[in-house]
Amino acid sequence: MPAVLFEKKDHVATVTMNRREALNAMDDEMMDQLCDAWVNVRDDRDIWVAIITGAGKTAFSVGGDLKTFLPKITESDLRDLQTDPQAAKSLVAVLRGFELYKPVIAAINGFCLGGGLEMLLGTDIRVASENARFAVMEPTWALFPGGGTTVRMPRQVSYCRAMELLLTANQITAQEACEIGLINRVVPFDQLMPTAMSYAEKICSNGPLAVQAIKESVLRGLALDAAYSIERLMSMMIFGTEDAREGPKAFMEKRPPQWKAR
Repeated sequence: MPAVLFEKKDHVATVTMNRREALNAMDDEMMDQLCDAWVNVRDDRDIWVAIITGAGKTAFSVGGDLKTFLPKITESDLRDLQTDPQAAKSLVAVLRGFELYKPVIAAINGFCLGGGLEMLLGTDIRVASENARFAVMEPTWALFPGGGTTVRMPRQVSYCRAMELLLTANQITAQEACEIGLINRVVPFDQLMPTAMSYAEKICSNGPLAVQAIKESVLRGLALDAAYSIERLMSMMIFGTEDAREGPKAFMEKRPPQWKAR
């Protein structure tokens, strides 16, 4: 079974993260397939809008797989990560620094944590089921949310709410996420995909070139590139620390982490 399902109907592509047994955590295989899916959305002139969701009711995505992907990153040489094709694909997977000017709608079912939230911040319109939960989990494991979160979160919600999410790693409900402007709507689970598709169909009724130009103008106006460079530097520094290796290890060993602040 593919880690990512891709379906195209009319002018709408639906991308589904499909590791429900792992709460749609992103391993190398999923990131490769997500990267391919986004490139396909970008390059297929017949696709005007994309919908991203997770398989099942429990999770949109809980982010990078703590058993495989993240330990590999923390144990790598920092210089290697700067040129590692897999590291580059992981950023495309969460829509960080990837020039995709076609609208992306997120249909969030269940947990949207870590890298799942990073991807969410790269989407344009967001619909969540009533059981959705959101959190920046990386600080819990002494890791850095380097997929665009420190850049996009403060631009999308108020500074103090962004900092609360970034620094505490607290989970918030779908209703709270809607109240702070992180998502657009909260709906019952059985209305999640129909609502996302309704948004997609409405967008497709507009001129596709105008829609894409509007999104491009908005993203370029935010001047994200310089901020991403700073985020990448901070990310590389943190992923090279002893604490960053301890966090995922403690998680796998089901014990409290022992931080050394080094």
